[in-house]
Amino acid sequence: MHRLLIVLILTAVSILGLLRGVGSIEYDAYTKNQAQGPSKVQKEKKAIMTTHASGTFEVKMTPQSPDDKAEGATVGRFSLDKKSQGDLEGTSKGEMLAVSTPVQGSAGYVAMEQVTGTLNGRTGTFALQHTGTMNRGAPQLSVTVVPDSGTGQLVGLAGKMDIKIADGKHFYDFEYTLAETP
Repeated sequence: MHRLLIVLILTAVSILGLLRGVGSIEYDAYTKNQAQGPSKVQKEKKAIMTTHASGTFEVKMTPQSPDDKAEGATVGRFSLDKKSQGDLEGTSKGEMLAVSTPVQGSAGYVAMEQVTGTLNGRTGTFALQHTGTMNRGAPQLSVTVVPDSGTGQLVGLAGKMDIKIADGKHFYDFEYTLAETP
């Protein structure tokens, strides 16, 4: 049991480490949604601005009780605690599921996190959805704002976030849209 837990942690860390430097990955649903125009909340606000935010974050991944092991794949669960600095100052809590396969370099993870903080001077909460895969060493990552999840001064927030890891430090690059006035 202890050995399985170590393998799960190393798998999750490997996934995150191999995803470093992936760069911007377009998320088709996000792009399609943006092509359809602003949401109802955004229409009511009228003046929409595209903004960029960047900074660093620290993340603590805590293994949770493992589910039964499926044949050929190992599923691990983790709770996430993050602290962000930079244009996004705040904390987040989330859950992650990671799967490793018997094929080296092939794995995947999904995660949901609730962010509470201040984004370029505007306070509120919003949710992020992560989807990461590695196909025989080729990584793909998508982190997007869950539609209509913004609260407070972040109502109407939409966007995508890139995550990079360099020299053991985590960086975020966040491109988002939000009405000019809260």
